[in-house]
Amino acid sequence: MLRSETLFGKRETPTPSSPTPSSPFSSPSSTSNLGSGSTSAIPKSSVPSAPVSSSSASNISSTNEIGSKLIVGPNIKLKGVEITDCDTLVVEGRVEATMNSRVIHIAEKGAFKGSAEIDLAEIYGEFDGDLIVREKLVIYSTGKVSGKIRYGKVVIEEGGQLTGEVQVGTSHSPKATPTTAV
Repeated sequence: MLRSETLFGKRETPTPSSPTPSSPFSSPSSTSNLGSGSTSAIPKSSVPSAPVSSSSASNISSTNEIGSKLIVGPNIKLKGVEITDCDTLVVEGRVEATMNSRVIHIAEKGAFKGSAEIDLAEIYGEFDGDLIVREKLVIYSTGKVSGKIRYGKVVIEEGGQLTGEVQVGTSHSPKATPTTAV
């Protein structure tokens, strides 16, 4: 028979130097005991009560975003959906969708087909469809972007490809410049 200690690790017992309250309600300023499997107890006074301001969040890199994050892993195909209320989408598999978000990160083996309106796009894999990037489009050496593309700023690493109807600026102006692979 299998023992739970071998599957889930050995449970920690309180050390003699740390006092254990006789009742979990003995003192309002005491730390909460979240159970024997918890890794730490956090005093209520150390938990921030206000959300992180947008100015401090803008200094964080896109891979460490605070907020909602959807990761479509390798060998996963997500098809025929509208992705909403997602701050960051990480595509390691295949996605066919419509989305309006803050950040999209397409991994080298990942592919996105559909339409997306976002602030920042980091493309290592493939994007095909309508793409509006309000701030910055970054296409890395393994990245391929095709379709109807509008962007605020663009960075294309050597080897990266951008093809289709490409416009500078995110407004819906009729000026379009067809391009070839870079």
